[in-house]
Amino acid sequence: MNTLRTGMLLAALTALFMGVGLLLGGATGMLIAFLFAAGTNLFAYWNSDRMVLRMYRAQEVDEGHASGAVRRYAQITRELAQRAQMPVPKIYVIENDQPNAFATGRNPQNAAVAATTGLLRMLNEQEIAGVMAHELAHVKNRDTLTMTVTATIAGALTMLANFAIFFGGNRNAGGLIGALAIMILAPMAASIVQMAISRGREYEADRIGAEICGHPEWLASALGKISNGAQRIPNETAERHPETGQLMIINPLSGRGRDNLFSTHPATQNRIDRLMAMRGPGYAPQDGAAAGGSVPPVGGARRGPWG
Repeated sequence: MNTLRTGMLLAALTALFMGVGLLLGGATGMLIAFLFAAGTNLFAYWNSDRMVLRMYRAQEVDEGHASGAVRRYAQITRELAQRAQMPVPKIYVIENDQPNAFATGRNPQNAAVAATTGLLRMLNEQEIAGVMAHELAHVKNRDTLTMTVTATIAGALTMLANFAIFFGGNRNAGGLIGALAIMILAPMAASIVQMAISRGREYEADRIGAEICGHPEWLASALGKISNGAQRIPNETAERHPETGQLMIINPLSGRGRDNLFSTHPATQNRIDRLMAMRGPGYAPQDGAAAGGSVPPVGGARRGPWG
């Protein structure tokens, strides 16, 4: 069902792309838009990981020379992948103060995960384990290809819509109004399709990630910290390429403190509540943390692979 739903949503995004082409250039424009969308999909399939990693200037981690938090982050990711019985992805670090992370790649055999230096500084080892388990869940579910291709088409659609004013503005008032409508409505429709794909997959990756690391509260605690950090610290690369925001574990665009058309993530508190509900009836909040949705400090009596 997930594969079918994803196929239908990607088809809807491609149809939207063709519709903009039809409005701008008639049947010829629709054909060109279709060929461009097909070419974009093909390019994203083979180059999605390199494209996004290059955009964020990610550096692959060399465990033999890495030290401190970076080396431990790589070790944790490797151990989690082995625990999940999946190939170890390439591991990258991004020099960025905003705490965030993402996964990319066309399949588990050709996947990569990346974390920002801000995330490695802000989170403890258990919270990093929760975050990377979430990203590995995306890889295991093959979400990475879907989200990257969707982001690529949505970005191309937004670019095409921006050209509408030039095509429509040279005709008449009606053409100008139509061009303005395309500029506004096309990116909005693309955002709706992205949200339909992304939000459900974030919840599922939270659930599977919690199972991989064995401690839902680790990821819950990390989400709270990352969300607060992202609201305070801007991510300049994400601001320039908002279509990539859905790849991140937390919406990176909130650092600007303004609304945007690519807010594809569920509410952080809803995600935290679902994770905390996974603890089961035998769980006792630690260090005086309140029950019922608040995130307790990690690292108490319950020990895991890094506890």
